[in-house]
Amino acid sequence: MCQHELNPSHFEENKEEITHSNLQWNQYRESIQGMKFFDPHVHMTSRTTDDYQAMADAGIVALIEPAFWLGQPRTGVASFKDYFSSLVGWERFRSSQFGIKHYCTIGLNSREANNEALAEQVMEVLPLFIYKEGVVGVGEIGFDDQTPAEEKYYRLQLELAKEANLPVQIHTPHRDKKQGTERSMAIALEHGLDPGMVIIDHNNEETVKSVLDQGFWAAFTIYPFTKMGNERMVEVVRQYGPERIMVNSAADWGISDPLAVPKTAALMKMKGISDEAIRLVTYQNALDAFGKSGQIFEEEFGGEIDQSQKFNGNTILRGGQQPRIDKDSLFIS
Repeated sequence: MCQHELNPSHFEENKEEITHSNLQWNQYRESIQGMKFFDPHVHMTSRTTDDYQAMADAGIVALIEPAFWLGQPRTGVASFKDYFSSLVGWERFRSSQFGIKHYCTIGLNSREANNEALAEQVMEVLPLFIYKEGVVGVGEIGFDDQTPAEEKYYRLQLELAKEANLPVQIHTPHRDKKQGTERSMAIALEHGLDPGMVIIDHNNEETVKSVLDQGFWAAFTIYPFTKMGNERMVEVVRQYGPERIMVNSAADWGISDPLAVPKTAALMKMKGISDEAIRLVTYQNALDAFGKSGQIFEEEFGGEIDQSQKFNGNTILRGGQQPRIDKDSLFIS
């Protein structure tokens, strides 16, 4: 079976082996000490509590989890309801247990928009979720194979975002990226969206100039072996500056790194990018872009952690576990 058949989302771009995956914690930890980070695209449903702890230790104080596909198609609208409920419920709670503020975007992803019978049902339930606490946008939506069905549901969700006055998080396709990105922006403008309310994600060197020139936010995904490497990201910031640019990990069930944002910050610092530019692309720009939802308040970041708290009667502690305190210990008691 070819790689395309295995996972078309992650194997169809640059095969560059990115440097950040080879950096060890002690090599970059000190250089970013005291910095705080906001990862505006990470799929924590697919990650472990150890990932949450590592992210907190690295300075990540807030994140956004976009609704996406699970690796195989859902077969009924109830599974979408349960998934959306988990994003505004359990996952938000789980993140809080590690001192990380969790937000999400809600939408019908482009891959599953091609099942039109199911997509119609999902569109009916989206308004039940996009107004909930912690939902900071409609996303991630857009194109995958750039089919008529994908365009239909992309347009419908742009209208939902306009009605709710929420930012839009756009997934640009892995194939024919430049064409798909231009098409995504053109349709958003056709629907009367303010480019300042639209985050174009998964950019690369081929798309960034047009995205910025048209006034959109340009997000870059640092994802091993595909999308963008963080050495390339350093050069993008060096060339275009930090305005309206943000980096994310898009860490999910694939080969990915939930520490991609702080690692990229460390590499930028090593390469001479200013602390202020680093702060903008790894923290402030995400806060400003998604803060237009009216749901993000910086003063709520951090605070006391009580891992004995419960959500619907459940905690993150299993079988009488005590909260782990010393993450550097060799021994796991």
